[in-house]
Amino acid sequence: MRPPYGRSRRTAALCGAVLLALTMVGPARAASGAARSCAGPAPGSAAVSALHVPGAERQQAVCLPDLTTTALAGTEYTDTADQAGLTAAGTQRPSGVPGVQIDGYFPDDSTFNTTHGWRHDAQFVIRLPEHWNGGLVVTGAPGTRKQYATDVLISDRVLAAGYAYAATDKGNNGPDFYRDGQRPGDALAEWNRRTTELTRAARQTVAGFYGRAPRRTYMTGISNGGYLTRWQLENHPELYDGGVDWEGTLWTANGPNPLTSLPTAVAYGQGKAGTREMVAAGFAAGSWFLWPYHQAAYWGVTQKTYRAALDPDYDRTCPGASAGSTPAEILAPCASDAAYDFAARPAAVRQAVERIALTGRIGRPLITLHGDLDTLLPIATDSDVYARMVADQRRSGLHRYYTVQGGTHVDGLYDSYPGLLRPILPCYRSAFTALTDWVERGVLPPADHTIRRPVVGDVVNTCRVGG
Repeated sequence: MRPPYGRSRRTAALCGAVLLALTMVGPARAASGAARSCAGPAPGSAAVSALHVPGAERQQAVCLPDLTTTALAGTEYTDTADQAGLTAAGTQRPSGVPGVQIDGYFPDDSTFNTTHGWRHDAQFVIRLPEHWNGGLVVTGAPGTRKQYATDVLISDRVLAAGYAYAATDKGNNGPDFYRDGQRPGDALAEWNRRTTELTRAARQTVAGFYGRAPRRTYMTGISNGGYLTRWQLENHPELYDGGVDWEGTLWTANGPNPLTSLPTAVAYGQGKAGTREMVAAGFAAGSWFLWPYHQAAYWGVTQKTYRAALDPDYDRTCPGASAGSTPAEILAPCASDAAYDFAARPAAVRQAVERIALTGRIGRPLITLHGDLDTLLPIATDSDVYARMVADQRRSGLHRYYTVQGGTHVDGLYDSYPGLLRPILPCYRSAFTALTDWVERGVLPPADHTIRRPVVGDVVNTCRVGG
């Protein structure tokens, strides 16, 4: 059955209006084969004005026969390279979701994001499916990735369910993101501001396009996108109806935070710490088989760049003006970070972290998922703590917390260790359904629990948060 808010004739007309509008708001990208089935231009300035993204400095839109990565992979409308490692091979993807895609950017003075050749940050993507269910899903890029990073993880499935979708690059990205801003913490604080900016603009864009405001707006994300979800529900609950937080980064001014656990990991990689110290820092003893990979790919670059963003005076020579010019240089740790002691740093460092810190004071329903083998953001120093923070704020009635047995930070590692890991994505999809049932039907999700890894079955595509 078609979702009740679908407007296929209106959308076809607006698709034509999009093409007409491109001549009015800026130069269009060269058309690709993915855009050949658009309807002809439709008259009427109202339809054209409905496509405006409030506050955008530049926007480009196109009508596409399929907004999912099944069709868009290899085109200019997504970036599969930026999605690398986030999903397990064999992840099922929906397809056949026609609609309009708007790419653009808000005013910004940093230039890390070179997508579309723009060399301009604060880039976004908004996708408007032809058959709309009345909802909007907003997210921000994980890590230091860009706006297309969660197309497989989030966009594909929510579009197939009828939701409009919006994602931001958070205003700075890439390994040199820490250079953005004027004072410590600016780069990370911008992530929150850009997410709020996109949410407000996307809600108005959706209202103009479909002729009515979204019934529901959900915030969600993975890793840094999960942090954004927590922060938005704490600070702007009026914009959202709920959220799903997938292993969100925990920042607290006095710890724990990544700068209290990662120095031990860097020291371990340099032979200056052992297994006992790693476990004491929060890393699960059972995650030891993942440590070599994270030593090579995550620990060094994460510690040095986030420390540079929040505590640049600690070692101004490393990473310095750039995290590196080759992959090996970028991923390598700073030798000085093995001895980094967050608690001993000046009060100004804690003040910088305080600008982005979480409180647990959520104002809308939130579901948190975290893998018990997460080896970048250990669950013991992250979501376990955040759940207690929510309880301390007497907001547990708005929170559900599910530990995913065998889950780690990125699902792509499942393919290397299928006997030891399980992808979190299918559990995330189940959690999103549980959230919408909670918000829209009043069906309470299961109590906090561990989602056990099944002995048999398709763990790549099946999971139930209630089982």
